[in-house]
Amino acid sequence: MLFFMKTEERGRARDLRKQGISINEIHQKLGVSKGSVSVWVRDIELTRAQRQELSKKGHTKDAIEKRRISRLKNENRRRQKYIDSGVKEISFISKKELFYIGIALYWAEGAKRNRGSLQFTNSDPRMIQIMMRFFRDFCSVPQDKFRGHIHLHPHLDNKKAEVYWSEISGIPKKQLFKTSKPNNRASKNKKDTLPYGTFAIYVCDTSKYLQMMGWIEGVYKISQKVFES
Repeated sequence: MLFFMKTEERGRARDLRKQGISINEIHQKLGVSKGSVSVWVRDIELTRAQRQELSKKGHTKDAIEKRRISRLKNENRRRQKYIDSGVKEISFISKKELFYIGIALYWAEGAKRNRGSLQFTNSDPRMIQIMMRFFRDFCSVPQDKFRGHIHLHPHLDNKKAEVYWSEISGIPKKQLFKTSKPNNRASKNKKDTLPYGTFAIYVCDTSKYLQMMGWIEGVYKISQKVFES
């Protein structure tokens, strides 16, 4: 049965090709792979007029846009394979490893000059969630010690941003500072790539700030020894 179906499709593909239909159109009409169509019709020579017509079709806006979308889909599939592979490689993280991850994130993104408090700013909600757990679990910061500060472009809705970041961080809205909406060159472009702006976690505690600086220094010194060994 399958053999006869393939034979029928092959015949139809050849008939369409003789009419000057492109391989891609035949593949879409018949619902078979482009590879199969290409093999079935490879001995059919198109007339000069047919080749010119196919060339014209290939340069229309619609054809160009279809190719662009197809390329994007293929690229996204290739990228997702690498992402999925990376996800599978991370199967377990210990508490100790989370401790070092938190220190490294603060070292990279946290404030190091504001000596009276810890301050961590980012636009990635996942990073904010990880750092909130770090501050709670490893720095023993009580809930009432947290403060939050949102930086937002002037044209964006600060109330939505406050609800969003309060839910992400677990910091009540009453413990958020007044949202900052500075007018600058970036805000004039009104880009909505960050619809909720950036969020800063504040912990006003000098001793915890100094403890963090000690952890960072400790990680640096130990890492140097590892590299030298």
